[in-house]
Formats: sequence, structure tokens, C-alpha cells
Amino acid sequence: MTHGHTVARVQARSKPAARENVISLSGDFRYTATKQKTKNTSERQMSRVLRAMVMVLAVASCGGGNQSAPRNLDDACAILEERPKYFRAFRATERRWGVPVHVQMATIYQESKFVGNARTPLRYTLGVIPMGRQSSAFGYSQALDATWDEYREETGKRRAKRDRINDATDFMGWYMNKTRARNGVSLVDARNQYLAYHEGHTGFARQSYNSKAWLLRVADEVGTRSITYQVQLARCRHAR
Repeated sequence: MTHGHTVARVQARSKPAARENVISLSGDFRYTATKQKTKNTSERQMSRVLRAMVMVLAVASCGGGNQSAPRNLDDACAILEERPKYFRAFRATERRWGVPVHVQMATIYQESKFVGNARTPLRYTLGVIPMGRQSSAFGYSQALDATWDEYREETGKRRAKRDRINDATDFMGWYMNKTRARNGVSLVDARNQYLAYHEGHTGFARQSYNSKAWLLRVADEVGTRSITYQVQLARCRHAR
């Protein structure tokens, strides 16, 4: 009987040990399952991040389009052949605002060389420390922040962007019409339109450009280029 009780006690003691072992195995299983769940969640999150990055890159690539300059800037026909969307933008602005295509093209050439994301150079102090841009001018038309905001407010084109050619040419049409109204400059007069574009309507009225020999030279070049583009466009099949 004593032996039987001993066996019973031994068996009794062995049962909890078995349960403890089962609990331990169950805990390992839950730990492994948790690790697997965490891994799966991380992989899904990573997949979403990668998809988002791909979408951002795709949108960015479609946003402002090709921002580099056309290969031959001295030939209006070559420019339009390489960038057909330019001509669509120029023609739309000519229809809406009355500014000839060649005047638009000569102005954009001088302002940005047809580089959609063009900015003014950086300013430096002590020759090495960058202190920001020379101005807020940006894009094809090199419109300043404040003037661009005025344009968007007046035209209702709140989503217009300076690195989009159709918005940039529309801005120029809007501004040059203001120049005609305020300063009496013809829309076909590329030289004086450029002077007003550079100096602003008030500066042009005060003839501030007369104290800037370099600016008068540049304005003459804009006028000459406008005539050159006009002659080229007359024989250009892409401008018909």
C-alpha cells in the first residue's frame, strides 16, 4: 500500500510536468505565429511603400514633361518638330491673347532657353556660402512668385504651373496684354514687350531701362530673334 501510494504520488507529480510541457510548446507556437504575422505585416507595408514610390515617380515624370532644352534653339521649325506640344501651347496663347508665336518664342528663348525648370543662379557670401536665389523667377517664362500669384488669381487658373509650357505661354499672353493696356506697347513689338517684361510696367513707364546698356542690347537681340523666328515659321510645315 505504501508502494502504491508512492507510485500514485509520483504519477501525480508527473502530470503537472506534462501539462507544463504542453504549455511551453503552446507558448512556442504562439511566439512563432506572432513572428510570422509580424513578418507578413512588414512585407505588406513594404509592398505598399514601394507601390507608392512607383506612383510618385510616375506622376513626377508626367508632371512638367521634358524639362531640358530642345537641341537646336536657332531654328523655330526644329524646335516645333522636336516638341509638338510647344506649338499647341503657342497657338492657344496666340488665339486667346493675340501674342504672335514668334514673339512668345523669342521671349522664352531669352528668359529660359526653353528649360522648363530654369531658376536664377544662387547668390553667395564670401564667395562660397550660398544665400539663396537671385530672385524667385522660375520656369519657362521666369515669372516671379508674386506676379505668378497675381496671374492665377486674375485668370482663375489656380493649378497653373510655371514649368508647364501651356501655362507659361498663357502667363506671357496675359502679361503682354497688360503691357499693351498700361504702356501702349504693341503685341508684335517683341523688343519693347521684353523691356516691359523685364522692368515691370512701372519701370518701363519710367524708362528705367535707359540706364542699363546691357538690357537694351538684350532687348535688341530679342527683337532680332523674333523676326528670325517669324521668317522661319512662315516656311515651317509644323507651324501651319
